[in-house]
Amino acid sequence: MTEMSDPVSVSLPDALPEADTTPTPRSVLVWRAIFVLVPLVFIVFLALRLGTAKTEHRAEGLAPHLEFTTFDGETINLDDLRGKGVMVNFWASWCDPCREEAALLESTWRREKDNGIIFLGLDYLDQEPAAKAYLAEYDITYPNGPDLRSQVARRYGISGVPETFFIDPEGKIVDIVVGPIANQAQMNSYLDKIRPKEK
Repeated sequence: MTEMSDPVSVSLPDALPEADTTPTPRSVLVWRAIFVLVPLVFIVFLALRLGTAKTEHRAEGLAPHLEFTTFDGETINLDDLRGKGVMVNFWASWCDPCREEAALLESTWRREKDNGIIFLGLDYLDQEPAAKAYLAEYDITYPNGPDLRSQVARRYGISGVPETFFIDPEGKIVDIVVGPIANQAQMNSYLDKIRPKEK
């Protein structure tokens, strides 16, 4: 039979520190809430304001100001093109989806350029030699130029490339295509909405 040993005595401190049960003053809680809520409210307000601004612009329909100099040195101003349908395509030489639609854009331009339709290309975040090589590769003949400092892209609020805007003879945006235009039928459906009416 095993004998029980004497219990080990453990000395405890005379007094254990008590948990702080003092309630947090209401003023401290209020300030904590303010520090959290104020930035949150500001972020929500800013997001709503940006969304509203974009909605208002799209609702108005008027295309933002557009002026640029082509790679050939010609100055293009959208205001000078009133009375014509205008297609504005944002692209880049490094953009594979842009290459998917390049031949379609050029062949359609050659068909439509005498029908009151103007095609414009804006090169986005690109190097000029690469951009010119891209234009030469696809034998693109409609006016193209660099979007310096992305001024036009910011004005139009593009989300990436390719992105294409269809503007009617009154200067209103009637369609926006994000991504490559898939085929000729799709392209024709957009162009039909911006064709100048026959007089």
